[in-house]
Amino acid sequence: MTTSTVRAQGRKKVLAIVLAGGEGKRLMPLTADRAKPAVPFGGIYRLIDFALSNVVNSGYLQVVVLTQYKSHSLDRHVTTTWRMSTLLGNYVTPVPAQQRVGKQWYLGSADAIYQSLNLLNDEKPDIVVVVGADHVYRMDFSQMVDAHIASGAAATVAAIRQPIGLADQFGVIDVDPASPSRIRAFLEKPTDPTGLPDSPGEVLASMGNYVFDADALREAVTRDAAVEWGETKHDMGGDIIPAFVARGEAGVYDFKDNDVPGANDRDRGYWRDVGTMGSYYAAHMDLVAHLPVFNLYNREWPIYTTYGPQPPVKLTEGEGMTPVTTFNSILSPGVLVTGGSVRDSVLSPSVRVDSGARIDGAVLLNGVHVGEGAVVKNAILDKNVVVPPGAQIGVDPEADRARSFTVEDGLTVLAKDQKIV
Repeated sequence: MTTSTVRAQGRKKVLAIVLAGGEGKRLMPLTADRAKPAVPFGGIYRLIDFALSNVVNSGYLQVVVLTQYKSHSLDRHVTTTWRMSTLLGNYVTPVPAQQRVGKQWYLGSADAIYQSLNLLNDEKPDIVVVVGADHVYRMDFSQMVDAHIASGAAATVAAIRQPIGLADQFGVIDVDPASPSRIRAFLEKPTDPTGLPDSPGEVLASMGNYVFDADALREAVTRDAAVEWGETKHDMGGDIIPAFVARGEAGVYDFKDNDVPGANDRDRGYWRDVGTMGSYYAAHMDLVAHLPVFNLYNREWPIYTTYGPQPPVKLTEGEGMTPVTTFNSILSPGVLVTGGSVRDSVLSPSVRVDSGARIDGAVLLNGVHVGEGAVVKNAILDKNVVVPPGAQIGVDPEADRARSFTVEDGLTVLAKDQKIV
């Protein structure tokens, strides 16, 4: 933590906890072999890189990542990428489920923190920042922590404004009109919500990010752990926050008040939950838009990652001097396009596109090879998929289903290493 950050927060010590145990069933088959936070995104990143970059850029350099489901690639990415200076006691470390309090794995996000209370006991923080690991956004958590301390609340929930017509898709925060920073009720997918006092056409939806007084968090998850399954799901958003609300101890932080350095008018306030295949794909299309809705090129608030010793991108003519054409696309290090066409697509490291091949509205993950004359359209191909010369993927959804490909939300999705006959 930087000196200026400590001074701004009255020398309070902050520990960040990243909840990264999600299974991500709705992102199958991308999560068949990895945890959801480890899913590649935007060419060179993993989803967890956005949460960790936000935490570190906020000045919080003691970070634990709670993992559980198929966590090998996630643990490897965190340990090899996110290395801090141990001289100052800084770290980002994955913490798997350890069965410290019984012979069960994490029963929910609140139980994950309860089973990891030894981390709080060791560090003895004053404030705990708890964030999810699978959203795409930029956020300065130090501003939220400052607001939390000033409010006197024991728990603060980050919330983003959404049109009132979409309220039935979110957990909605009902604020007290007399005190808009206090939560009056937490409503799960309401059908008739009340709009905000200053904007009747909008509601506040929970972002899954929280700030707690450390003692209050410890007490809350310990109390929840004593409740039998069925009366609680041991979930932060579903059980812990409503308990704080019921006691009048929960505040809300409006994401619109967060001012991230380097943000522009187009991407300020951007937040995307990539929990479904459709939203995962749409978030990629946000990146490749002519004027991107989310700007990866903000150097004042970088998204950190590593992609290994890759050579530069190379675009070269194909057989018979076939030209390369690229439009509105992201080409990662190690990409080689030989006489192919790439439009509105994201190509991850080491992707190869051969002569005459056409990539249109596709997300290709590491090591995908598209053969000569092949077509990949409206598709997501996981790592190491080889598309044979002349093959067509995503052109005919019914033909794709007949070949046992996943077809969902108008997209054709191939799993890691999936063979194409």
